[in-house]
Amino acid sequence: MGRQIISVQTFCLKLPSADPYLGSAPAGSGASRYFVRPPWRSLYSHGYETVLVRLEADDGHVGWGEGLAPVAPEVPQAVIDTMLAPQLIGADPGAPRPVSLRLAGLMRERGHLVGHQADALAACDIALWDLAGKIAGLPIAQLVGGAFRSAIPVYVSGLPRSTDAERAKLAREWARQGFRGVKLALGHGVEQDLATFDAVAAAGPDLAIGVDAHWAYTLPQAERLGLELDRRHAWFLEAPLAPEDVQGHRSLGERIVTPVAVGETLRNRFEFADWLDRRAMDLCQPDVARTGITEALEVASLAAAAHLRVAPHHSVGLGVALAAGLQFAAAIENLEVFEFQPTTLPHANRILAEPVQLDGSSFRLPESPGLGVAVDEQAVIDLSEAR
Repeated sequence: MGRQIISVQTFCLKLPSADPYLGSAPAGSGASRYFVRPPWRSLYSHGYETVLVRLEADDGHVGWGEGLAPVAPEVPQAVIDTMLAPQLIGADPGAPRPVSLRLAGLMRERGHLVGHQADALAACDIALWDLAGKIAGLPIAQLVGGAFRSAIPVYVSGLPRSTDAERAKLAREWARQGFRGVKLALGHGVEQDLATFDAVAAAGPDLAIGVDAHWAYTLPQAERLGLELDRRHAWFLEAPLAPEDVQGHRSLGERIVTPVAVGETLRNRFEFADWLDRRAMDLCQPDVARTGITEALEVASLAAAAHLRVAPHHSVGLGVALAAGLQFAAAIENLEVFEFQPTTLPHANRILAEPVQLDGSSFRLPESPGLGVAVDEQAVIDLSEAR
């Protein structure tokens, strides 16, 4: 009998933070566990929340995975515990792709390739790749065929300040540190968004500036914003319309020059293939903690076949998700840039034995086997309750 997975553990982490993701919460939201940032629609947490999974093989090797679960991580945790863990016990720890695809098929015909189930699948897939890499003695980028780069270029995401003057000051500071790109968290109205863009552009004239509209606009509004961004030579326009409006994004892309960036809501190759076939995105943004490594690699190949670049999404994922994203970013030919969240990084490193650090305006690819990082198991236990 060959090697087997003998243990599956999950950990639900909820880390308080005095500096929430994307800046201070709106007034009056302090009593609620989750809140909305109008005009955006999504729920946000006051802290950093995630689900981790730990796989152990009968030879003692351990693999870690993380699913992006910034709200209600108990839900994907329950999916793993209830449905996926029993299927993982006895599986081959050296065969991440076959095992992951078998897991994805468990509820596929019932529509569960997306949503919370997909987040749970992503966590397990990342753990399977970490485990396989440790067994093989190779980092994941080498395990899948080799790294195209050892330094992962990044842009600074968010500029979480309350006024344009403060955002401009922060952009200037990042530019002085050698960063060449920023992304603005906008969607507050076309005129206000343009005012913010102009303030940041004036402060950092050499910065490439992307705009994240957080799905806030109608097609006419997005077109008006996009045409103005064309005049300003914006880097990209991310998430301008409702996330399910494929045709709207295609129509917008046909009317503006600024690349339309999409991907953080999509979980698998089938969803991405639809958008790519319809030419509804110009910049592809998969999040490995939502797709898993197996699907992310398939998505990158689809994007390459469509002659599109990939700019992996990364928001509130902790150290395991970050490491998985970096391994993926190193392993694909068509990388544009990786998203860097300055406020997230200190929290991400809390669960790692050695921190992931920037080298100038790039992440250095971790070179140890698997994800390339060592999880601090005691820290995880202290920050959570294992199931």
